[in-house]
Amino acid sequence: MSRAAAVDAAILGLLIGTALIAHLAGEPFIVTLATKAAIFALAGVGLNLVLGYGGLVSFGHAAFFGIGGYAAGILSSHAMSGQPIALWPLAIHGSAEMLVIWPVAMGLSGLAALLIGALVLRTSGVYFIMATLAFAQMLYYFAISWPAYGGEDGLSFYVRNRFAGLDTFAPIRFFALAAGLLALGLGLSAMIVRARFGMALRATRANPARAVAVGIRPFGIRLAAFVISGMLTGLAGALYADLNRFVSPTMLSWHMSGEIMVFVILGGVGRLMGPVAGAGAYIVLEHLLGGVSDYWQALLGVLLILIVLRAPGGIVGTLHGGGGR
Repeated sequence: MSRAAAVDAAILGLLIGTALIAHLAGEPFIVTLATKAAIFALAGVGLNLVLGYGGLVSFGHAAFFGIGGYAAGILSSHAMSGQPIALWPLAIHGSAEMLVIWPVAMGLSGLAALLIGALVLRTSGVYFIMATLAFAQMLYYFAISWPAYGGEDGLSFYVRNRFAGLDTFAPIRFFALAAGLLALGLGLSAMIVRARFGMALRATRANPARAVAVGIRPFGIRLAAFVISGMLTGLAGALYADLNRFVSPTMLSWHMSGEIMVFVILGGVGRLMGPVAGAGAYIVLEHLLGGVSDYWQALLGVLLILIVLRAPGGIVGTLHGGGGR
């Protein structure tokens, strides 16, 4: 096993081991923190696909995170109330089954990514950044002005959704679901990056003109990656809503987009396990520094500056010894 593979396995093992040890020690709060880290890592895996491998600096991935969260919240609340979702001329019943909610969340997020990507991918550089931010903020303000589902106050659905008869209220079982989906997301990301599609995506990042010269269409490649990225982030949003049994417009805000980007940068842009290491480090810092000062994010900002200046490969890149991705 190479050093990089050993480091990647150790990072994932550390996350899972922390949850298991905390469960055995009777510390459900720590298990919940590990679950939160796994969910944020999955959102980071989605962003890393376009940011790390496609070179697309999206500052609007909160749009997909929030869409996934609202899909879970709306379906759950309607299942609890027994009232169908009125979508003229259809009336759709709610659901408390995760195996129904997850595909809906991914489908809606993927559709949003397709529509948004078809427009924003015609831009580049700072214009792309601002366009993705603008779409996310449009959805954020729409959610604030949507009184049917809580508006600015958000939507609570109290009961955690079901999965194949499991007691999803048990912290370790819900962690197992989140960690399992994270592992699947990492596996999908690894397959994409190593496939011809992934090589074409990296070629469009390195030199779009040369990619066109060898027969690659950058727009189609980037759009497909953007849609897959949005679906993974939407799935993470559905899990996050279920974890808290609450969804609000903050899941769609630019702050959330920034946090997801922090996970990727902190862990290592373009590194498979970068989002896992970054999300884990972020949760630990939030927990430890949050008890020291209300301004703990300023300390995190200093840490990010140091990483960018001294360790551009992030946590994973440093542990890999500056090796390949």
